[in-house]
Amino acid sequence: MSEALDAYRVAQEPYYRPVADEVELFEAAYSVRMPMMLKGPTGCGKTRFVEHMAWKLNKPLITVACNEDMTASDLVGRFLLDANGTRWQDGPLAVAARHGAICYLDEVVEARQDTTVVIHPLTDNRRVLPLEKKGELVHAHPDFQIVISYNPGYQSLMKDLKQSTKQRFGALDFNYPEHDIETEIVAHETGVSTEVAAKLVGIAERARNLKGHGLDEGISTRMLIYAGSLIAQGVAAQAACRVALVRPITDDPDMRDALDAAVSTFF
Repeated sequence: MSEALDAYRVAQEPYYRPVADEVELFEAAYSVRMPMMLKGPTGCGKTRFVEHMAWKLNKPLITVACNEDMTASDLVGRFLLDANGTRWQDGPLAVAARHGAICYLDEVVEARQDTTVVIHPLTDNRRVLPLEKKGELVHAHPDFQIVISYNPGYQSLMKDLKQSTKQRFGALDFNYPEHDIETEIVAHETGVSTEVAAKLVGIAERARNLKGHGLDEGISTRMLIYAGSLIAQGVAAQAACRVALVRPITDDPDMRDALDAAVSTFF
């Protein structure tokens, strides 16, 4: 393994609770180096899943948080000036392809479409990355795989993947886990009792039913872990829920009152 990837190794096993056959499917996809696309709401475990799979497969993981200002050069690399003149520096995608890591593009639809097309040659039988500014064609390392994720709930005409991009990937759907599994996750990650974790999940389930009826997005598993962590530190349950669950997702006074009432029902 190249020393260039030592910093990207997942040192300890990230906790991940499988909800179906996603682990086995991802392992099968990696065995043939199929590019993978993870679709699901924010905070439901997509990133944790990729971290867990990188650890399980014993492969380095390079994660890129995509944004609308990201350019193709941010992904593939650029020339930099230093005391000795100019030197080329590989971007994260080039590092992963050259040395054999899993490259994870998180929330890929946030990037401009003219940026995401640079991944196309890596996602078919060519498995190459042209570095046009450098005049080099990088042939992907045998261990290289590309994984992308996005939240279909935020799709729009301006922010969606082209069909020419989507059809290059296998896809796994993610959602918030069922009640008992989510309770187990929250209890494990925060140290609160199963009873408290179940109450937090109950609040989230009520909020998720309001999506599209006053809420743009429901309370995520990540947010429940925040609330549970505060409770585990001795913060009163209602205050923890107000800070970690209610206030972050809405500014509407009536919706806040409704969610606060739901919290009071459980705590």
